[in-house]
Amino acid sequence: MSKKVLMCGNEAIGEAAIQANCRYYFGYPITPQNELTAYMAGRLPEVGGVFLQSESEIAAINMVYGAAAAGMRAMTSSSSPGISLKQEGISYLAGAELPAVIINIMRGGPGLGNIAPAQADYFQATRGGGHGDYRTIVLAPSKVQEMMDLTRLAFDLADKYRNPVILLGDGLLGQMMEPVEFKVESLKLKGKGKKTSTNKKPWALTGAKGRPRNLLRSLYLGTLEQHNQHLQEKYKKISRKEVRYEAISLKDAEIVLIAYGTSARISKAALAKARKEGLKVGMLRPITLWPFPSDIVAGIAGRAKALLTVEMSAGQMVEDVKLAGEGKCPVHFYGRMGGGVPTAEEILAEIRKI
Repeated sequence: MSKKVLMCGNEAIGEAAIQANCRYYFGYPITPQNELTAYMAGRLPEVGGVFLQSESEIAAINMVYGAAAAGMRAMTSSSSPGISLKQEGISYLAGAELPAVIINIMRGGPGLGNIAPAQADYFQATRGGGHGDYRTIVLAPSKVQEMMDLTRLAFDLADKYRNPVILLGDGLLGQMMEPVEFKVESLKLKGKGKKTSTNKKPWALTGAKGRPRNLLRSLYLGTLEQHNQHLQEKYKKISRKEVRYEAISLKDAEIVLIAYGTSARISKAALAKARKEGLKVGMLRPITLWPFPSDIVAGIAGRAKALLTVEMSAGQMVEDVKLAGEGKCPVHFYGRMGGGVPTAEEILAEIRKI
């Protein structure tokens, strides 16, 4: 039995994490994701979980490392500058092959910037962000229901591949309220249950009585190249199996919008206006920013007259679009920076120019 509940995006992430059996949350307050921290502070004690407001973002990500090493589902969240502080720990998680979920509700930057929604953390999320040759799976919701659905998926993917997963939202998605469908039983979930993962993890550090001891590390003296080769094979597998996207009106499209998150919501409105004017416009919305739907973009570029990438940044995803398109058609860009949000009319004006 399910029920629709009016929730903001940050709260939907929190309840979805509870449903996904996350019982450990470590974080430090920063706007515009504080509703998530507050929600976890209230909900985790109700289900026998552990909420800890750490002394810093650096401490929070290392606490996630510890809980993940013990086989538990653990999560942290922050906004842009706070995620920057977590990068060393995220690299350690990737190097030690530990599953973890990291929520970034992006704000304007660089530096402290402002608390308005932005998408300028794309490079940081999709290129690893920290040191070394590693990747994180990056999921990009565009509505509150997806904030919930992709959070649950994030925990499953993290466990499946023993890899950090980033959910990349923004201040608008985190703050807006929409009806979200939950299982009624999950919303009533309470009680001091065991703090266990949903999956058995034979590699976890749970005590070695009766079995050989496990070792989790990111320090490899003398064998680091072999470890990196193993990681790259895993990333190739993820790239083959985990690409997700939404395609809209592509069959006859001459101009194709490519956008994610909040920019995709607004681009859909621009697409509808363009179609009313008789313009043959379609849209591709990447749901996984990494792995990026490169093959899909390549196919579209081979038959469209032009691509238009829309972002709330100076242009970051547009580089992946150009790489995937391989020069098969022109790639245009429209973006707003520093917390500026494009309007459907602005995007439509760019379509008309093309």
